[in-house]
Amino acid sequence: MKFRTPLSKVRGLGAAHDGTGEFWIQRMTSIASIPLTLFLIGSSLYLIGADYNAVRGYISSIFVAPALILVIVVFIWHMYIGMKEILIDYVHAPALKFTALILNMFYTIFLGLISVYAILKLSFGV
Repeated sequence: MKFRTPLSKVRGLGAAHDGTGEFWIQRMTSIASIPLTLFLIGSSLYLIGADYNAVRGYISSIFVAPALILVIVVFIWHMYIGMKEILIDYVHAPALKFTALILNMFYTIFLGLISVYAILKLSFGV
């Protein structure tokens, strides 16, 4: 039995049935960010004063490059969900909300792809 009016169906309002999943993903990415942030801080402290070749050698390590890609994926995913929630809650004009949500999605995908590309380029030396 559906309790949505025809007008709410047209507007796209009502229960989305995926809020709990995004809630838990947001919490898991925030928990995963703790050790990943410590890894980034440790790597940054280790590389203080290093030249380009030393940094490139460090990033091309078999453990560091995947860890950095994991950092990017977790941080970008967390940012996407957080910004999506903010936009849904605080942008009230439907056209602006729709546009902002689409731009948020494309921006996070673009930022993630560019970041992963940079890490792969540094690690493989292309």
